[in-house]
Amino acid sequence: MTVVAAILVGLGAATIVVVGLEVMNRKGEDLRALLDLPYGEQDVPVQAVTESPRVSQLVSRAGVVFERLDRRGSVARAMEQAQLPLRAGEYIFLSLAGAVVLSLLLVAVTSSLLFALPGVFVVAGAATFFPKHRAERWRRAFQAQLPDALAMIASSLSAGHTFLRAIQNMSEEAEPPLSREFARVVSETELGKPVVDALESAARRTEVRDLTWVVQAIRIQQAVGGKLADLLHTLADFMRARQEVRREVDVLTADGRLSAKILVAMPVLLFLLLDVINPQYLNPMLHGWHVAILVAAGVWMAVGVVVMFRMLRMEV
Repeated sequence: MTVVAAILVGLGAATIVVVGLEVMNRKGEDLRALLDLPYGEQDVPVQAVTESPRVSQLVSRAGVVFERLDRRGSVARAMEQAQLPLRAGEYIFLSLAGAVVLSLLLVAVTSSLLFALPGVFVVAGAATFFPKHRAERWRRAFQAQLPDALAMIASSLSAGHTFLRAIQNMSEEAEPPLSREFARVVSETELGKPVVDALESAARRTEVRDLTWVVQAIRIQQAVGGKLADLLHTLADFMRARQEVRREVDVLTADGRLSAKILVAMPVLLFLLLDVINPQYLNPMLHGWHVAILVAAGVWMAVGVVVMFRMLRMEV
């Protein structure tokens, strides 16, 4: 059974790697090929940038099925906020494949079918946490660049440029991720959307509070009048002060966050280590009412994790 499980784990891991690399790389290659075509040379179907000739039958069919589960669009919205080049169905498919692989790996290591269920829960938690963590990192990078971007826009306005031209200059000079988002704002304005409405759409899409405040301040300035350059300089100074406070909070809570991670990982790692070194030592805990005790302990650990990280989370 161990050999069969190991073989299945290897095949599953290879499938995830191949499908993941194919999905991640195909869209960029197809788009680059389309951009090299002269305008109007030929019509290109939508499948040219959404389907892959090698894994299309597997990923596309599974994606269509799994996308029906995402009726509210929460997974698709998480993919967009995390800047992941994956559709909702593709991400769900890869998450399920990862759950199967990890469950088989735990069964092969521990020789117990009881550990298949924890593998599913671990992958489900990681699949839920990863887009949120990546989106939060993206927002932090965006917020760190925003004050300097506002100061650059204000300087361009003082030099006589229009607001749209100032945003375009800033998007050309800035670094990602801010440059990509403001370049999208410029593209939307070129399609006929007002610049303030395009900024408001970017604020809703990115869920960056500082950008929402910028949009609100610009709308108020348009209603009451005044110098937009001075307003943007004031907003930039205010955001820099908030970032300093945020960094101080991160420093003061670093010890607590590290302690929380150690307390969470230590029982699980010790349990797995003891089961690998001496399986007979923990064998009584895997039968009868002892399983219920383990489940209750896991539930209380999850509650403790939530409480610890809630205590360490401070909004600035």
